[in-house]
Amino acid sequence: MPGPDLGDLNEKVKQFKQMNLPGWRIILLVALLFWLGSGIYIVQPDEVGVVKRFGAYERTTEPGPHYRLPFPFESVLTPQVTKIQRLEVGFRGTTAFTVGSGVQVRQVPEESLMLTGDENIVDVQFIVQFLIDNAQDYLFNVANQDKTVKDAAEAAMREVIGYNKIDAALTDDKLTIQNDTRDLLQRILDSYKIGIRVVAVQLQDVHPPRQVIDAFKDVASAKEDKSRFINEAEAYENDLVPRTRGEAAAIMNQAQAYKETKILQSRGDSDRFLFVLEEYRKAKDITKKRIYLETMEEILSRPEVEKIIISNDSMQRVFPYLPLQRSGKAAVTGQAKDGGVN
Repeated sequence: MPGPDLGDLNEKVKQFKQMNLPGWRIILLVALLFWLGSGIYIVQPDEVGVVKRFGAYERTTEPGPHYRLPFPFESVLTPQVTKIQRLEVGFRGTTAFTVGSGVQVRQVPEESLMLTGDENIVDVQFIVQFLIDNAQDYLFNVANQDKTVKDAAEAAMREVIGYNKIDAALTDDKLTIQNDTRDLLQRILDSYKIGIRVVAVQLQDVHPPRQVIDAFKDVASAKEDKSRFINEAEAYENDLVPRTRGEAAAIMNQAQAYKETKILQSRGDSDRFLFVLEEYRKAKDITKKRIYLETMEEILSRPEVEKIIISNDSMQRVFPYLPLQRSGKAAVTGQAKDGGVN
């Protein structure tokens, strides 16, 4: 097969050069203008512009209109640096478009199951909120930013949960766990020089594994009963102890008063006896007579004592009579009241 005729080809090229084509030059000029104009770009208020030259970082531009060299010399990326971004760890939330269904949550147990400091397992689901703090570091130092942040957040949460007990994670120390995880995550990301500032770490749900959640509820109920019993016992103690102390103080006061009374009474009796003894030593007969009279006066002055007065003249004419029969009736009546005579 014969090859192409080079002479004919050269002849056709000469003819094309000799043709007058003004429209062709205009098309090239317009294409050149469009190519040069493609270097104009606008950075939005919530963005920064990161210009790359042949794929390498060149400069960062602020919001507003700017110019770069057209492709393929330079290109620009515009990450949002004021928008708070969110990552979910331990679950994934998907918005359902059916009416009334809301947000559906898909569990990710390989991320959420963690070991506590007292060797219990908890299911921890949380979100991380962060901002791009340095666009150059964010775009060029790490290949997959979201995965890096998620992995670092999971590692930080596992470490914090690992030195807390299960009660702290389930009840009253959630705020401390969130703050500790946020600070640790920030230190990890700073070591990567990823250009991210962690805004917050928020625990969405912390609960025991679903296989043992009923047992944990029983334990929690038992702890509530324990607290209730302790409170009731303390209330009883707070009521009983002051009342008992008051009664004891009253008894002590009564005993002290009785003691003082007996002491004073004994001292008075002792002083009176010593006084009488002194008088007896001075005048025995007179003192005896006086004591006898005072004693008889005391006995006869009692209202329960029955008195019978017999004069000397009556003793000579009337046989002395004592009411023994009446005394006997009183004795028999007293025995009947006591249950009869044996």
